[in-house]
Amino acid sequence: MALIDTIRSIRMEPYDYSLDDARIAKYPVEPRDASQLLLYKGGELSHTHFNQLPHHLPAETLLVYNNTRVIHARLLFKKETGAQIELFCLEPLSPSDYAMAFQATGHCDWMCFIGNLKRWKQGTLQHTLTIKGQTVTLTAERAEAIDNAHRVRFSWSAPVRFGDILEAIGQMPIPPYLNREAVNSDETNYQTVYSKIDGSVAAPTAGLHFTPAVLEALDDIGVQRREVTLHVGAGTFKPVQSDQLSQHSMHAEFITVERSLIEDLIAFEGRITAVGTTSVRTLESLYWFGHQLLTNADHQPDEWVLDQWYAYKEDTQASPTLAQSLNALLAYMDKAGLQRFSATTRLLIAPGYTFRVVNTLITNFHQPKSTLLLLVSAFLGGERWKALYDYALKHDFRFLSYGDSSLLMP
Repeated sequence: MALIDTIRSIRMEPYDYSLDDARIAKYPVEPRDASQLLLYKGGELSHTHFNQLPHHLPAETLLVYNNTRVIHARLLFKKETGAQIELFCLEPLSPSDYAMAFQATGHCDWMCFIGNLKRWKQGTLQHTLTIKGQTVTLTAERAEAIDNAHRVRFSWSAPVRFGDILEAIGQMPIPPYLNREAVNSDETNYQTVYSKIDGSVAAPTAGLHFTPAVLEALDDIGVQRREVTLHVGAGTFKPVQSDQLSQHSMHAEFITVERSLIEDLIAFEGRITAVGTTSVRTLESLYWFGHQLLTNADHQPDEWVLDQWYAYKEDTQASPTLAQSLNALLAYMDKAGLQRFSATTRLLIAPGYTFRVVNTLITNFHQPKSTLLLLVSAFLGGERWKALYDYALKHDFRFLSYGDSSLLMP
């Protein structure tokens, strides 16, 4: 059976486990680096606290984390009838560039989930707010459906940035499985200390444990820190609802990396630690974008998009080395005059996947039957994830976004 057929035929039932609501962390521990850290080194399990991470990562490691910043993505409008409509901003459509969309000063289109859709059959929604002394009327107009979301056209009456509007009236989109409303502490708790690039509707939660003190201690032992950007979409919370993986449509996410990061990946081959599944997807996707260039010299697309099954196609088995693939990507960037590479990835990492870039993983504990759990299973190999999760459950680890962490060094 071809590899792609093997992956597509994966059943989700073996990736289920019992997760009581009481095990889901509703709030983070204080301080954030006091969270527990499960250690998996060469098959041995033990645990400590996250502030001890610098004692377990070897020097001369390249630590890569996601610098995306969570936006105030939830907008609440009230109709004249009193009905409340929620617009959950997922990603910009026009302009499609995140930075340009946040800088827009008159109108922009976003793909949105619409809460209470049946109460908004026609007409526009309006919300009046004040920004820097200016009264602003924000208008929302529903357009065509896009899968289970809609295009929403936003326009507003004063020359202020859309990013400022989101900050003024939007709410922090904490995960639905917390089963609570956002509170003031989420404004800081649901951002990493190194977040800087607006665009995510969910935090890269493996990074929530880092503090300036931990980062400084890593610097002191010679760990090199680098950043990538992957804007986390709402699809990260979506469990695989089909019985077989072949029926699951992987969500697309926007990534961007600096040229220097790609150079460092080549220099640190074999010593690369990713913080979180979003960093893993970004780094592994870079390999496959380089692979596209090597297997098709004429591949010069206007937009770079990685299909969810690309890594499992038969013609990828004669695989180039990491250096060959990334050097091809660097050559493309040089030719195009680019210092930054941007793309969209739908890469699905499931058991059977061969990791090309990442050697060590820092990650939280994920939902049953999720693509994130599949990634962890693929990273550990076989059914080793079960021993990991059994250990975490028996030792009172806290699960999901505000939960505890693990350091995986297979």
